[in-house]
Amino acid sequence: MQALDRPAHSLGTRLVVATLMFCLLLTVASTCVLTLLAWNAGLTKMNAELAQIEQVYQGTLTKAIWELDRDSLQTHVMGAARVPAVGKIVLKVTLANRPPELFEGISDGWTLVGMAPTRQLTLTYEPFAGARELVGELTLHGDERVLWQRLRSQLATIVITQLLQALALAALIMLAFNRLVTVHVKRIAAHLARLTPGNLGLALSLHRGARHRDELTLLVSGINELQGSLATYLAQHQQHEHELAGHRDRLAQLVDERTAELQAVNTRLQSLARTDQLTGLANRRHFDEVKHDELRRALRSGQDLALLICDIDYFKDYNDHYGHAMGDHCLCAVAQTMRASLARAGDMIARIGGEEFAVLLPSTNEVTARMLAQRVRQAVFDCGIAHERSKAAKVVTISVGLAVLAAGDAQEFDALFQRADQALYRAKANGRNQVAGPILISQSNANGEPQ
Repeated sequence: MQALDRPAHSLGTRLVVATLMFCLLLTVASTCVLTLLAWNAGLTKMNAELAQIEQVYQGTLTKAIWELDRDSLQTHVMGAARVPAVGKIVLKVTLANRPPELFEGISDGWTLVGMAPTRQLTLTYEPFAGARELVGELTLHGDERVLWQRLRSQLATIVITQLLQALALAALIMLAFNRLVTVHVKRIAAHLARLTPGNLGLALSLHRGARHRDELTLLVSGINELQGSLATYLAQHQQHEHELAGHRDRLAQLVDERTAELQAVNTRLQSLARTDQLTGLANRRHFDEVKHDELRRALRSGQDLALLICDIDYFKDYNDHYGHAMGDHCLCAVAQTMRASLARAGDMIARIGGEEFAVLLPSTNEVTARMLAQRVRQAVFDCGIAHERSKAAKVVTISVGLAVLAAGDAQEFDALFQRADQALYRAKANGRNQVAGPILISQSNANGEPQ
């Protein structure tokens, strides 16, 4: 027990490391997201500033162009270039019967990178009412350096805020874990370290309020039950040791009886593990075991293998209307009806989902499989289990998807299952209470009678 007093890797240390790593990742992710949002906000703000400059200079520039006032144009261009958000301004004058002229203003150190916004504005002038003349084009390039400068001013605040939030979250998690788990785990470990065969009757108690009923409560209850079981076992063991001398001849018989009981229990457990407890049919586990055997047998013998996937129509509505108890009764009735309608010894029916059943039909071609599927569907319909919420009929019905692995068709079972499942969806889409499969033959009408 001394080796356990100082664990090499305590839960507290591992929680601290895990929490800090989580908070670090959270900080990095949130910082990246907030930085991207801040960058987009900067782009939007700069674009708005450029649009405002367009509005401010549009009128004066068009008038100066029309009046051919080059000094005024150059002054306006240079003035706009000194605005912090502007990296470069280009004014192209395109008057009629005159060669184009360019007026440029560039901020010191500006380079065209391409991440800052650029706006273009066509300049027109109205010399008199109803007449508009194209006089030029104004191009504004944003200054990316301004964007980065604004982003850097926000980045420090974002990082510090996210770090503080992450550290606060980490501290809260570690404090809550320590108060809710670590303290009580240490008490449990100390209690177990003090246990001996002579004090197994000492019950474990964490001295918590009655309102605390959680996993630790279950752990304490389990430990106390285990101690009681161990105490009972030790007492019985001591009694058996005293009686051993007089029962040596009986021991072999008792061992044989217990072995037989264990084998019977094991056999029953294996049967239960492969049986659906509600309907008594084979469960999904048994179905998965049998399907591969049947597939190999079909491929080896060159015979067909048919698969039906059946689903109770509008079963959720049935549960909601009649209650889950009646839903379970309905499942059992449908299961027994389907099993009774399949009289062949090799046929296997299994419940593979809530209201979904699968039927394996070895050595069965498409025509026979369709006939058996219709028989199963009709048998469920003839049960007459009332279902007022069904849109297919006034009684409980099933939809059936059919697929057949023809002789010599070397496919995997999953492909066969997928084809049957797709056929089931077609049966549902076509109104339910019917069989859908690879062969188009007559299906049933809403009253359950063949068309």
